[in-house]
Amino acid sequence: MNNEAHRSGRIGWLRAAVLGANDGLISTSSLVVGVAAAQPDRAAVLLAAVAGMAAGALSMAAGEYVSVSSQADTEEADMARERRELAESPEEEKEELTGIYVSRGLTRALALQVAEQLTAHDAHGAHARDELGIHDHTRARPIQAALASAAAFAAGAAPPVILAAVLSTAALAWGVTVVTLALLFGLGSLAAHLGGAPRMRGSLRVAFWGAVAMGCTALIGRLFGAVV
Repeated sequence: MNNEAHRSGRIGWLRAAVLGANDGLISTSSLVVGVAAAQPDRAAVLLAAVAGMAAGALSMAAGEYVSVSSQADTEEADMARERRELAESPEEEKEELTGIYVSRGLTRALALQVAEQLTAHDAHGAHARDELGIHDHTRARPIQAALASAAAFAAGAAPPVILAAVLSTAALAWGVTVVTLALLFGLGSLAAHLGGAPRMRGSLRVAFWGAVAMGCTALIGRLFGAVV
């Protein structure tokens, strides 16, 4: 049997990984640029960058875990309800499954035959898939999502942290900005490719909002630095 690889199987980890990498790169780079604009001191900028990377990775992991756990709880509650209904009224559930297949274009006789065979094979799996829309490859996985988000955030935050450690204070803001935009462009292209979307549109969208974020924080840093 030929098992085709579909992009929908990547939904669980791809969303968390792309979000984490984008957030790590944009937020940490913006933090570096903003602090550098306000106080061009290498130690202060590097401390802010490392603290931002650590706090952001932990925050992303916690937020993703809570969010996906809520989704997992909802899925489990729906599946538990299906188990009870299958145990209490199997004929009604089979009829419900038959109606679903009829609505999808099968004749009544064929829909009933399919429902009977799927019920005999795995009744709960058939209802989870065809009634609830819950598939194994799209199930909520909180720990996987949390780890992917934290790791991706740290990976995205690493370039501005490294640049804050090696670049001179005079070149720091521009260096971080240029490198970040280039990385965002590449990351947007990769995410679009993995998701089957147009690469250029994805690249420009990510790079544009990264530029906006860094520009705003640089302006804030400049204003507060001037006041101080």
